[in-house]
Amino acid sequence: MSAESATSPGGEVGEVASALLARRLVVALAGSGVRQVVYCPGSRDAPLGYALHSAEQAGLVRVHVRLDERAAAFMALGIAKATAVSGQPTPVVVVATSGTAVANLHPALCEADSAGLPVIACTADRPHEMWGTGANQTTRQLGLFGPIMRRVEDVPADFPPDERLDGLVSRAVRAGTGELGSDPGPVQINVCFREPLAPRLPWRPDGGGPRLPWRPDGGGPQQAWPTGTPHIPASAGAHRIEMPAQIEMPPRTVVVAGDAAGPLAQQVALDGGWPLLAEPSSGARFGPNALTDYQRCVRGPLSEELEGVLVYGHPTLSRPVSALLADRGPRIVAVVDRARWTDVSGLAQVFRGPLVVSGAAPSGWLDAWQSESRPDRYREPSLKEAACASIWTAHCAQDAPSLVIGASEPIRAFDRWAVPGRDAPMVIANRGLAGIDGTVATATGVWAGLGRPVRVVIGDLTAIHDAMGMLRGEAELEPDVQVVVLADGGGAIFAGLEHAGAEPELFRRFFRTPQLFDLAGLARSIGADYRRVVVGEELEAALREPIHGRSYLEVPLTPRG
Repeated sequence: MSAESATSPGGEVGEVASALLARRLVVALAGSGVRQVVYCPGSRDAPLGYALHSAEQAGLVRVHVRLDERAAAFMALGIAKATAVSGQPTPVVVVATSGTAVANLHPALCEADSAGLPVIACTADRPHEMWGTGANQTTRQLGLFGPIMRRVEDVPADFPPDERLDGLVSRAVRAGTGELGSDPGPVQINVCFREPLAPRLPWRPDGGGPRLPWRPDGGGPQQAWPTGTPHIPASAGAHRIEMPAQIEMPPRTVVVAGDAAGPLAQQVALDGGWPLLAEPSSGARFGPNALTDYQRCVRGPLSEELEGVLVYGHPTLSRPVSALLADRGPRIVAVVDRARWTDVSGLAQVFRGPLVVSGAAPSGWLDAWQSESRPDRYREPSLKEAACASIWTAHCAQDAPSLVIGASEPIRAFDRWAVPGRDAPMVIANRGLAGIDGTVATATGVWAGLGRPVRVVIGDLTAIHDAMGMLRGEAELEPDVQVVVLADGGGAIFAGLEHAGAEPELFRRFFRTPQLFDLAGLARSIGADYRRVVVGEELEAALREPIHGRSYLEVPLTPRG
């Protein structure tokens, strides 16, 4: 069997070895539960491109082609987040060619590591004999991402395209979903391809996972997404080890619900009569026990009476809550569904769900926190806070778009002024490492994962940072994504940190960093709609309109937001 041509187990006599390896790999991924792939064009990963095209035509996978590897990886992250919070978690693949293309996947994979999401980096590489020779676009890709990966697999160019490859892919995917260790996260499959890289024969796959209910050639619906309004489950993890436990919390307890905590936190707070400190992306910010500006309570005298803190999810938003979790006074209990959890003090008792919680708050405990947490009792909202409050109210309505909130100041404005309602809107945020990069691309992934319109709320710096996230190819589906840009002239978050005391010119240049940027021009250049609206009735009217295609909604704010 030559290096250039081979016979596959399926009888494809005379086909090039790179095509056989790529085809078997794609079918194995589909057979392991992969349903969506984000592909970045290149030459070394071209065998995978050919195979993915055929697999998509056969209904095995849905492929999204994106130009920028960094944006592509964040799109894959968004798909993984969306399927997790919808209750149908699935692994997602991002494919990149060799060289610096691979390095551009790193930021999104870091977020996937911290958030516990199965994003599979399928990285094309030169054959082993070309490593270390100075060959073009050849670097040390194997293990490039370091300790953040749950598993790293090396597929040499002469690896047999048979059951052994199926097993390798299955182990990698199962490591990513947490099935092998209750710690879901990213994995790398580094696959080497030897030239020639283009197939000689046509291929139609006849194996793999169940067919998806659409065909990209127009023979069926264009989108293969779940219908109906998704719900946020108590756990966003694909797998967990059931270790039932029972614990009694002291009377003066609060429940802290961080990112992806889920509605179980709300139910526990309701049962115990305890205040609920729920972040906007927790999935628990609803019901009568949820507080609005709970940070004010934590900073005040009520926190001195605390006896217990029950923690769900990954709380990261506020320094007061972080300080509370580091306090050695109250009993801190963390309820987790995977092998990583938030424990700032290092003294938390950790339980793997489900956890039966008993205990009850004394009379007046919840009322005191609720009264103190109403921000309208103390001040008027800023324009940014008023805008976020309007957006939150719009998203509490039935059949509202999914909401993605950017890091930095916007999500904190929601945290201060988003009044909890009867139900929790679907809110997704990159709170694993809480970077501003890739937020728009993540939102396009949420759209791809849910199949419903998405509104993403970000600051102007975040919009600039991820301008490539809204780019789409001519042959790709038009995403229904609206980007609401809270234009406050730069990094407003620093005005609330210790750096605000810096000399004004230094602060403006090194922290606020306002940019020369034309959002309307960007929108025109990529074929997206654009409107500028002011906070109040104009914004509220725009929020009631349906989202069709890509659009930008710019909301001007005062310089201090």
